[in-house]
Amino acid sequence: MAQPTTQLEMAREGTITPEMTFVAQRERLEPSLIRDEVAAGRMVVPANKVHLAGRLEPMGIGIAAKCKVNANIGNSAVTSSIDGELEKLHMAVHFGADTVMDLSTGKDIDNIRAAIIAASPVPIGTVPIYQMLEELGGEIEEMKPQNFLDMVEHQAKQGVDYMTVHCGVLLEHLTHTMNRVTGIVSRGGSLIAKWMMAHRKQNPLYDSFDDLCDIMRQYDVTWSLGDGLRPGSVADASDEAQFAELDVLGELTRRGRRCGTQVMVEGPGHVPMDQIKMNVDRQIEVCDGAPFYVLGPLVTDIAPGYDHITSGIGAAIAGWSGAAMLCYVTPKEHLGLPEPEDVKQGMIAYKIAAHAADVARQRPGARDRDDALSKARFEFDWNEQFRLALDPDTARAYHDQTLPQDTFKSAHFCSMCGPKYCSMKITQDIRDMAASGESLLEIAARDS
Repeated sequence: MAQPTTQLEMAREGTITPEMTFVAQRERLEPSLIRDEVAAGRMVVPANKVHLAGRLEPMGIGIAAKCKVNANIGNSAVTSSIDGELEKLHMAVHFGADTVMDLSTGKDIDNIRAAIIAASPVPIGTVPIYQMLEELGGEIEEMKPQNFLDMVEHQAKQGVDYMTVHCGVLLEHLTHTMNRVTGIVSRGGSLIAKWMMAHRKQNPLYDSFDDLCDIMRQYDVTWSLGDGLRPGSVADASDEAQFAELDVLGELTRRGRRCGTQVMVEGPGHVPMDQIKMNVDRQIEVCDGAPFYVLGPLVTDIAPGYDHITSGIGAAIAGWSGAAMLCYVTPKEHLGLPEPEDVKQGMIAYKIAAHAADVARQRPGARDRDDALSKARFEFDWNEQFRLALDPDTARAYHDQTLPQDTFKSAHFCSMCGPKYCSMKITQDIRDMAASGESLLEIAARDS
């Protein structure tokens, strides 16, 4: 039998690795629970051995852990640079990103990714077909299976912790997409579909799955099985194409685990609110509990420029329903390449969604910060409110727009209510009055 080399293989042998111990401390869970969840495939610890030798701080993605948030960054053929991407990385990590995906599609991809991995304490994900396509001059029809295998190995050697590979889109699925409103919206999925149509052959990534597993296992790269046929509009949600691919992803999840590789599964991007729980439940059943990693989902299509809000609603429901990681959406979704401020807005929206899901699922310690902030709010401890806020600078700035002087940092009111109409101040007065005389029950009994 081959020597255990991945977190999954070591967990199956009963080993609690240093990475699992680190995850347990972060999650406030027992190391043995982390090991058991990894061994069962319900949790992954994306930790390429190359990145582990650098700045990586291991983290776990799974139903037993806190709901995680991924931030997408990366350049395009139109804009961006190494410095620009590092600024986005810093912004994402500063506001709580648990992982970051480098989705670069333009020039200088190798140098940008090397800089991102070297600087990142969080796991880095990629979609290898993007860089492979760039090296083929943008002509997907020219792809040979070996081109893709070589690119996966190249990125694994760089230290990429998890990779999105669209192995589940099969030739026979394409007919189901023909009447969709938005067709195939996954870039990777559409590229593979075009290759299959041009060559009239089955998906070469599906056919090469075992070879890909060998590469992933060597470096302990985690699979993020891509949803190439995810719906790109609420009209296309939960359709035959989406679920046909999901069934294949379930098969590939089991094959990947048998090969000793860690596996998570990507999920839909546009889903009406009433269908989200059904989608999560179905993935958990079909994919044997593999961590579910969802983009949004967006619950309506009417709000370009505000899709971080429309998707944040869906993300909170998905996390509550059992999704393990939420891929953020920025205000630029569908409109342009995100800049650092867009990254910040996307992260804030999704940290709220993930946190709300953790509170709803009663994960250990999830509500501690809420309770501490509520206490500070009632006690008019403004500086403590700012400190506990997801975005302390913005909270302080909003308060100081009207009451900037230091004396107002201890005032028992803000500019919304003023000193006479603050309900919390009035409540405190009521309690003081009650403490100084008859109890409220005594007064009520006397007056009745």
